[in-house]
Amino acid sequence: MARLTRVLAAALSMPFACGALAQGAYPNKPVTVVVGFEPGGGTDTTARILQKPMGDLLGQQVVVENRAGAGGNIAVDYVAKTAPEGYTLVLANVGALAVNPHILKTPYDPLKDLTPISMAVVFANVLVVQPTLPVKSLADYLKVAREKKGLTYASSGIGGAGHLAGELLSRVAKAPLVHVPYKGGGPAMQGFLGGQVDSFFATPISSISQIRSGKARAIATTGLKRPALMPDVPTVAESGYPGYEALNWYGYLGPANMPKDVVQRLNRDIGRALANPETVAQLAKTGVEPHPMSPAEFAKYIEREYQTWGKLVKEAGIKAE
Repeated sequence: MARLTRVLAAALSMPFACGALAQGAYPNKPVTVVVGFEPGGGTDTTARILQKPMGDLLGQQVVVENRAGAGGNIAVDYVAKTAPEGYTLVLANVGALAVNPHILKTPYDPLKDLTPISMAVVFANVLVVQPTLPVKSLADYLKVAREKKGLTYASSGIGGAGHLAGELLSRVAKAPLVHVPYKGGGPAMQGFLGGQVDSFFATPISSISQIRSGKARAIATTGLKRPALMPDVPTVAESGYPGYEALNWYGYLGPANMPKDVVQRLNRDIGRALANPETVAQLAKTGVEPHPMSPAEFAKYIEREYQTWGKLVKEAGIKAE
Protein backbone atom coordinates (compact mmCIF):
# COMPACT_ATOMS: atom_id res chain seq x y z
CA MET A 1 0.00 0.00 0.00
CA ALA A 2 2.80 2.37 0.90
CA ARG A 3 4.50 1.66 -2.42
CA LEU A 4 1.23 2.33 -4.29
CA THR A 5 0.83 5.63 -2.45
CA ARG A 6 4.36 6.69 -3.48
CA VAL A 7 3.69 5.75 -7.12
CA LEU A 8 0.40 7.69 -7.16
CA ALA A 9 2.05 10.72 -5.55
CA ALA A 10 4.83 10.65 -8.15
CA ALA A 11 2.30 10.33 -10.98
CA LEU A 12 0.21 13.21 -9.65
CA SER A 13 3.27 15.46 -9.34
CA MET A 14 4.38 14.89 -12.93
CA PRO A 15 2.11 17.51 -14.55
CA PHE A 16 3.43 20.14 -12.12
CA ALA A 17 7.01 19.12 -12.80
CA CYS A 18 6.41 19.19 -16.54
CA GLY A 19 4.77 22.62 -16.20
CA ALA A 20 7.79 23.94 -14.31
CA LEU A 21 10.13 22.52 -16.94
CA ALA A 22 8.00 23.97 -19.73
CA GLN A 23 8.06 27.40 -18.10
CA GLY A 24 11.79 27.16 -17.55
CA ALA A 25 14.26 29.91 -16.83
CA TYR A 26 14.19 33.26 -18.63
CA PRO A 27 14.22 33.50 -21.60
CA ASN A 28 12.37 30.54 -23.09
CA LYS A 29 10.88 32.29 -26.14
CA PRO A 30 11.81 35.17 -28.51
CA VAL A 31 12.29 38.66 -27.10
CA THR A 32 10.74 41.59 -28.99
CA VAL A 33 12.42 45.00 -29.05
CA VAL A 34 9.94 47.71 -30.08
CA VAL A 35 11.25 50.81 -31.88
CA GLY A 36 9.18 53.98 -32.11
CA PHE A 37 10.39 55.07 -35.53
CA GLU A 38 10.34 53.86 -39.12
CA PRO A 39 12.91 51.32 -40.39
CA GLY A 40 16.20 52.89 -41.39
CA GLY A 41 16.27 55.61 -38.74
CA GLY A 42 18.90 55.91 -36.03
CA THR A 43 17.01 54.06 -33.30
CA ASP A 44 16.01 51.28 -35.69
CA THR A 45 19.58 50.91 -37.00
CA THR A 46 20.97 50.60 -33.48
CA ALA A 47 18.32 48.02 -32.54
CA ARG A 48 19.14 45.92 -35.59
CA ILE A 49 22.92 46.08 -35.03
CA LEU A 50 22.38 44.76 -31.47
CA GLN A 51 19.71 42.24 -32.52
CA LYS A 52 22.01 39.30 -33.30
CA PRO A 53 24.60 39.67 -30.51
CA MET A 54 21.79 40.07 -27.96
CA GLY A 55 20.03 37.01 -29.37
CA ASP A 56 23.23 34.95 -29.26
CA LEU A 57 23.77 35.83 -25.60
CA LEU A 58 20.16 35.31 -24.57
CA GLY A 59 19.93 32.05 -26.49
CA GLN A 60 16.69 33.22 -28.10
CA GLN A 61 15.74 35.14 -31.21
CA VAL A 62 15.48 38.91 -30.76
CA VAL A 63 12.80 40.44 -32.98
CA VAL A 64 12.77 44.17 -33.85
CA GLU A 65 9.26 45.57 -34.23
CA ASN A 66 8.57 49.10 -35.56
CA ARG A 67 5.65 51.01 -34.02
CA ALA A 68 6.30 54.48 -35.36
CA GLY A 69 4.52 57.70 -34.48
CA ALA A 70 4.24 60.60 -32.03
CA GLY A 71 8.00 60.99 -31.62
CA GLY A 72 8.43 57.51 -30.19
CA ASN A 73 5.52 57.82 -27.73
CA ILE A 74 3.40 55.09 -29.35
CA ALA A 75 6.11 52.46 -28.89
CA VAL A 76 6.83 53.45 -25.28
CA ASP A 77 3.14 53.42 -24.37
CA TYR A 78 2.67 50.03 -26.04
CA VAL A 79 5.52 48.45 -24.06
CA ALA A 80 4.44 50.11 -20.80
CA LYS A 81 1.12 48.29 -21.11
CA THR A 82 2.54 44.80 -21.81
CA ALA A 83 3.12 42.03 -19.27
CA PRO A 84 6.32 42.68 -17.25
CA GLU A 85 7.92 39.36 -18.14
CA GLY A 86 10.92 40.61 -20.12
CA TYR A 87 9.70 39.47 -23.53
CA THR A 88 8.66 42.92 -24.81
CA LEU A 89 11.15 45.77 -24.48
CA VAL A 90 11.47 49.21 -26.02
CA LEU A 91 14.58 50.92 -27.33
CA ALA A 92 13.55 54.49 -26.55
CA ASN A 93 15.23 57.85 -27.06
CA VAL A 94 15.66 61.03 -25.04
CA GLY A 95 12.62 62.62 -26.69
CA ALA A 96 10.11 59.95 -25.69
CA LEU A 97 11.45 59.60 -22.14
CA ALA A 98 12.64 63.05 -21.08
CA VAL A 99 11.13 65.67 -23.40
CA ASN A 100 7.77 64.67 -24.89
CA PRO A 101 6.06 64.23 -21.50
CA HIS A 102 6.62 67.96 -20.90
CA ILE A 103 5.30 69.00 -24.33
CA LEU A 104 2.54 66.49 -25.06
CA LYS A 105 0.04 64.69 -22.86
CA THR A 106 1.76 61.32 -22.98
CA PRO A 107 -0.38 58.37 -21.80
CA TYR A 108 2.57 57.08 -19.78
CA ASP A 109 4.79 58.38 -17.01
CA PRO A 110 8.41 57.59 -17.99
CA LEU A 111 9.51 57.57 -14.35
CA LYS A 112 6.77 55.25 -13.07
CA ASP A 113 5.45 53.07 -15.90
CA LEU A 114 8.73 51.58 -17.12
CA THR A 115 11.67 49.52 -15.86
CA PRO A 116 15.05 50.96 -16.97
CA ILE A 117 17.35 48.12 -18.06
CA SER A 118 20.41 49.73 -19.68
CA MET A 119 21.53 52.69 -21.71
CA ALA A 120 22.57 51.52 -25.17
CA VAL A 121 24.31 54.33 -27.07
CA VAL A 122 24.93 58.08 -26.92
CA PHE A 123 25.94 60.62 -29.54
CA ALA A 124 26.22 64.38 -29.92
CA ASN A 125 24.81 66.63 -32.61
CA VAL A 126 26.99 68.91 -34.72
CA LEU A 127 26.17 72.52 -35.49
CA VAL A 128 26.75 73.12 -39.20
CA VAL A 129 26.39 76.46 -40.97
CA GLN A 130 26.01 77.57 -44.55
CA PRO A 131 29.46 77.86 -46.17
CA THR A 132 28.43 81.33 -47.41
CA LEU A 133 27.94 82.55 -43.84
CA PRO A 134 30.97 84.52 -42.53
CA VAL A 135 31.37 82.08 -39.65
CA LYS A 136 34.38 79.90 -38.79
CA SER A 137 33.79 79.30 -35.08
CA LEU A 138 31.04 79.23 -32.48
CA ALA A 139 32.08 82.70 -31.33
CA ASP A 140 31.62 83.98 -34.91
CA TYR A 141 28.24 82.29 -35.14
CA LEU A 142 26.93 83.84 -31.93
CA LYS A 143 28.34 87.26 -32.89
CA VAL A 144 26.49 87.19 -36.23
CA ALA A 145 23.32 85.98 -34.49
CA ARG A 146 23.44 88.99 -32.16
CA GLU A 147 24.23 91.42 -34.98
CA LYS A 148 21.45 90.11 -37.23
CA LYS A 149 19.10 89.76 -34.23
CA GLY A 150 18.64 86.11 -35.02
CA LEU A 151 20.02 83.22 -37.04
CA THR A 152 17.77 80.32 -38.06
CA TYR A 153 18.59 76.72 -37.24
CA ALA A 154 16.92 73.55 -38.47
CA SER A 155 16.20 70.44 -36.46
CA SER A 156 14.49 67.11 -37.09
CA GLY A 157 11.44 68.26 -35.11
CA ILE A 158 10.02 69.96 -32.05
CA GLY A 159 11.39 68.49 -28.82
CA GLY A 160 14.15 66.55 -30.57
CA ALA A 161 17.76 66.64 -29.40
CA GLY A 162 18.70 69.15 -32.12
CA HIS A 163 15.91 71.52 -31.13
CA LEU A 164 16.90 71.36 -27.47
CA ALA A 165 20.57 71.81 -28.31
CA GLY A 166 19.71 75.09 -30.05
CA GLU A 167 17.42 76.30 -27.27
CA LEU A 168 20.05 75.54 -24.66
CA LEU A 169 22.77 77.33 -26.64
CA SER A 170 20.52 80.34 -27.18
CA ARG A 171 19.90 80.61 -23.45
CA VAL A 172 23.44 80.05 -22.14
CA ALA A 173 24.99 82.31 -24.79
CA LYS A 174 22.19 84.88 -24.67
CA ALA A 175 22.02 84.92 -28.46
CA PRO A 176 18.83 85.01 -30.56
CA LEU A 177 18.47 81.72 -32.44
CA VAL A 178 15.27 80.93 -34.34
CA HIS A 179 14.15 77.30 -34.50
CA VAL A 180 12.84 75.90 -37.79
CA PRO A 181 11.47 72.37 -37.21
CA TYR A 182 11.26 69.79 -39.99
CA LYS A 183 9.58 66.39 -40.03
CA GLY A 184 12.74 64.34 -39.67
CA GLY A 185 16.47 64.63 -40.20
CA GLY A 186 16.27 63.99 -43.96
CA PRO A 187 13.88 66.88 -44.70
CA ALA A 188 15.89 69.13 -42.36
CA MET A 189 19.09 68.41 -44.29
CA GLN A 190 17.29 69.10 -47.58
CA GLY A 191 16.06 72.39 -46.19
CA PHE A 192 19.57 73.31 -45.09
CA LEU A 193 21.13 72.35 -48.43
CA GLY A 194 18.39 74.33 -50.19
CA GLY A 195 19.40 77.46 -48.28
CA GLN A 196 16.16 77.71 -46.30
CA VAL A 197 18.01 78.05 -42.97
CA ASP A 198 21.32 79.47 -41.77
CA SER A 199 22.34 76.46 -39.72
CA PHE A 200 21.39 72.96 -38.61
CA PHE A 201 21.93 70.85 -35.51
CA ALA A 202 22.54 67.59 -37.39
CA THR A 203 23.77 64.14 -36.47
CA PRO A 204 27.42 63.55 -37.36
CA ILE A 205 26.62 60.57 -39.60
CA SER A 206 24.03 62.53 -41.62
CA SER A 207 26.27 65.55 -42.13
CA ILE A 208 29.81 64.17 -42.52
CA SER A 209 29.62 63.85 -46.32
CA GLN A 210 28.19 67.38 -46.66
CA ILE A 211 30.99 68.75 -44.48
CA ARG A 212 33.68 66.94 -46.47
CA SER A 213 32.24 68.17 -49.77
CA GLY A 214 32.14 71.78 -48.57
CA LYS A 215 28.34 72.05 -48.61
CA ALA A 216 28.28 72.58 -44.84
CA ARG A 217 30.78 73.95 -42.33
CA ALA A 218 30.98 72.30 -38.89
CA ILE A 219 31.66 74.72 -36.05
CA ALA A 220 30.78 72.88 -32.82
CA THR A 221 29.48 69.62 -31.38
CA THR A 222 27.08 69.30 -28.47
CA GLY A 223 28.69 66.65 -26.23
CA LEU A 224 31.29 67.03 -23.52
CA LYS A 225 33.85 65.33 -25.77
CA ARG A 226 34.48 65.42 -29.51
CA PRO A 227 32.77 62.69 -31.57
CA ALA A 228 35.04 60.04 -33.05
CA LEU A 229 33.73 60.95 -36.50
CA MET A 230 34.72 64.59 -36.01
CA PRO A 231 37.85 64.81 -33.87
CA ASP A 232 38.78 68.23 -35.30
CA VAL A 233 35.48 69.92 -34.43
CA PRO A 234 35.47 71.53 -30.96
CA THR A 235 32.62 71.11 -28.50
CA VAL A 236 30.39 73.97 -27.38
CA ALA A 237 31.78 73.40 -23.88
CA GLU A 238 35.37 73.99 -24.97
CA SER A 239 34.29 76.94 -27.13
CA GLY A 240 33.46 79.12 -24.16
CA TYR A 241 30.46 77.47 -22.49
CA PRO A 242 31.78 74.89 -19.99
CA GLY A 243 29.22 72.36 -18.82
CA TYR A 244 27.10 72.67 -21.97
CA GLU A 245 25.86 69.24 -23.04
CA ALA A 246 22.96 68.12 -25.24
CA LEU A 247 23.18 64.44 -26.14
CA ASN A 248 21.06 62.05 -28.13
CA TRP A 249 20.70 58.65 -26.45
CA TYR A 250 18.85 55.39 -26.83
CA GLY A 251 18.19 52.93 -24.01
CA TYR A 252 16.40 49.66 -23.28
CA LEU A 253 13.39 49.59 -20.96
CA GLY A 254 10.54 47.24 -20.16
CA PRO A 255 7.19 47.62 -18.38
CA ALA A 256 7.15 48.53 -14.69
CA ASN A 257 7.56 45.77 -12.09
CA MET A 258 9.79 43.42 -14.09
CA PRO A 259 11.44 40.65 -12.02
CA LYS A 260 14.87 41.73 -10.79
CA ASP A 261 16.59 38.58 -12.04
CA VAL A 262 15.22 39.15 -15.55
CA VAL A 263 16.37 42.80 -15.50
CA GLN A 264 19.84 41.74 -14.37
CA ARG A 265 20.07 39.06 -17.07
CA LEU A 266 19.06 41.54 -19.78
CA ASN A 267 21.41 44.20 -18.42
CA ARG A 268 24.33 41.75 -18.42
CA ASP A 269 23.71 40.53 -21.95
CA ILE A 270 23.07 44.03 -23.37
CA GLY A 271 26.37 45.12 -21.81
CA ARG A 272 28.19 42.16 -23.35
CA ALA A 273 26.58 42.81 -26.74
CA LEU A 274 27.70 46.45 -26.59
CA ALA A 275 31.26 45.32 -25.79
CA ASN A 276 31.42 42.97 -28.77
CA PRO A 277 34.21 44.32 -31.06
CA GLU A 278 32.17 43.71 -34.21
CA THR A 279 29.18 45.51 -32.69
CA VAL A 280 31.35 48.43 -31.59
CA ALA A 281 32.72 48.76 -35.14
CA GLN A 282 29.24 48.65 -36.68
CA LEU A 283 27.92 51.26 -34.25
CA ALA A 284 30.92 53.50 -34.89
CA LYS A 285 30.08 53.57 -38.59
CA THR A 286 26.70 55.06 -37.70
CA GLY A 287 28.28 57.70 -35.46
CA VAL A 288 27.12 56.38 -32.08
CA GLU A 289 29.08 55.15 -29.07
CA PRO A 290 28.20 52.24 -26.74
CA HIS A 291 27.38 53.44 -23.24
CA PRO A 292 26.03 50.60 -21.05
CA MET A 293 24.80 51.41 -17.55
CA SER A 294 23.43 49.46 -14.61
CA PRO A 295 19.63 49.62 -14.19
CA ALA A 296 20.06 51.96 -11.22
CA GLU A 297 22.44 54.25 -13.11
CA PHE A 298 20.12 54.37 -16.11
CA ALA A 299 17.11 55.17 -13.90
CA LYS A 300 19.00 58.10 -12.33
CA TYR A 301 20.15 59.29 -15.76
CA ILE A 302 16.60 59.31 -17.13
CA GLU A 303 15.34 61.22 -14.09
CA ARG A 304 18.12 63.80 -14.43
CA GLU A 305 17.44 64.28 -18.15
CA TYR A 306 13.69 64.48 -17.43
CA GLN A 307 14.26 67.30 -14.94
CA THR A 308 16.84 69.12 -17.09
CA TRP A 309 14.82 69.19 -20.30
CA GLY A 310 11.54 69.72 -18.48
CA LYS A 311 12.96 72.93 -17.01
CA LEU A 312 14.18 74.09 -20.43
CA VAL A 313 10.84 73.28 -22.11
CA LYS A 314 9.01 75.34 -19.48
CA GLU A 315 11.41 78.29 -19.54
CA ALA A 316 11.55 78.40 -23.35
CA GLY A 317 7.80 77.93 -23.71
CA ILE A 318 8.22 75.00 -26.14
CA LYS A 319 4.86 73.67 -27.30
CA ALA A 320 3.75 71.03 -29.79
CA GLU A 321 2.44 72.30 -33.11
